[in-house]
Amino acid sequence: MSELRQLPSVDQLISSESMTENISHYGRELTIEAIRAVLDNIRANYNPGDDIPTESGLASRIEMQLEKWTEETLFDVINATGVILHTNLGRAPISKSALQAINKTASSFSNLEFDIEKGKRGSRSVHAEEHLKKITGAEAALVVNNNAAAVLLILSGLSNRRKVVIARSQLVEIGGGFRIPDVMKQSGAKLFEVGTTNRVHLHDYQEAIENESIKLVMRAHRSNFEIVGFTSEPSLDEIVAVAHESGIPVLDDLGSGSLLDTAKFGLGHEPMVQESLASGADLVCFSGDKLLGGPQAGIIVGKSDLVKKLKKHPLARAVRADKLCLSGVSATLLHYLKSEALTHIPVWKMISETLEDIQARAGAWVEILDRGEIIPGRSTVGGGSLPGETLPTWLVALDDPNPNRLLTNLRDCDPPIIARLENDRLVMDPRTVLPDQEEKLLHNIKGILH
Repeated sequence: MSELRQLPSVDQLISSESMTENISHYGRELTIEAIRAVLDNIRANYNPGDDIPTESGLASRIEMQLEKWTEETLFDVINATGVILHTNLGRAPISKSALQAINKTASSFSNLEFDIEKGKRGSRSVHAEEHLKKITGAEAALVVNNNAAAVLLILSGLSNRRKVVIARSQLVEIGGGFRIPDVMKQSGAKLFEVGTTNRVHLHDYQEAIENESIKLVMRAHRSNFEIVGFTSEPSLDEIVAVAHESGIPVLDDLGSGSLLDTAKFGLGHEPMVQESLASGADLVCFSGDKLLGGPQAGIIVGKSDLVKKLKKHPLARAVRADKLCLSGVSATLLHYLKSEALTHIPVWKMISETLEDIQARAGAWVEILDRGEIIPGRSTVGGGSLPGETLPTWLVALDDPNPNRLLTNLRDCDPPIIARLENDRLVMDPRTVLPDQEEKLLHNIKGILH
């Protein structure tokens, strides 16, 4: 169409003064690509009679295209939901010490696989291992990239494609639709189910071990749901005793993997890593970014001969942790060694925060906002940990004729504020708002409300 001939060429636009800043900021090649994309879009959607954009109009569209292509897809948000380990919001925020350790490792060379004392190649598996051994009492440890990878490595390395016993009540599905039976199948292990959904007896394990070629006994903690009512299953101590009589190792997959007793904070008791090892489990695996409070990782602790075998397995290279993960995990574990987890690890600071402190923070919010009401509420742990367990808290409730619109407006803030609706009111829980984000939260909300 003749009108489209008015459009400048790519060469004309890239040489124009209006593109100078874009070229400086985004680079020449990407700017050219954006020019072509904008011109192609105009040609494809042109109808006779439409106005042809001016050069300034084209420059604006090109800049918008460049901004869209280069905007970050992963950014900070403010978690005011009251869910401490919010899977959709990245689970555990790490401590300042862990962040500093990661930054230091990322910006420099490191001894990741170099033995400084001997002056030759070393092993990355030693990092964090000594901390884990001291904290848990395990003989050895290994860090991989997540707990699903830890389970996959253990089953691949120890089952030898033979049968692994697991109770039907433990055939769980974890986040993202990943199921324990599928992970077991992928490892080559042959799943051998015992018991029923709600009741598993010790003789179920005994019969399986006596009558089948069993290579490993696995227990998977139901960290993201509960079975209640007419239920029973043997303790880990009992399972270990039966398995060890026949020389069969036991794997305890804890999922969340707490190193502290959650019952001390008004929650149900989450099985601790130390307890599983004390009960005789040969290997225990758990997550790094749940109740441990560190970066995403899968952690394996247990008998040295078994861990050594896993370190040498070909799959270990595919699921190994990188230097940033190892730095963050090591720094997080150091908080436990120094008995400062409650004061330095954000997850535990949130869990242990007193009602009085939360109420004081909520009161300050209402005063600054000059709006809202303080009401009692409940916080949850989340992240597939302690299902059904909640902590008492104080919420700041905001009334609005259109609470869903207010919820949307908060998400449009920088950084986005994620809250929740309760009884048609927007509510925010101070427990999960990090202290250094509080000022920004209040500033943005005031801008919306006034």
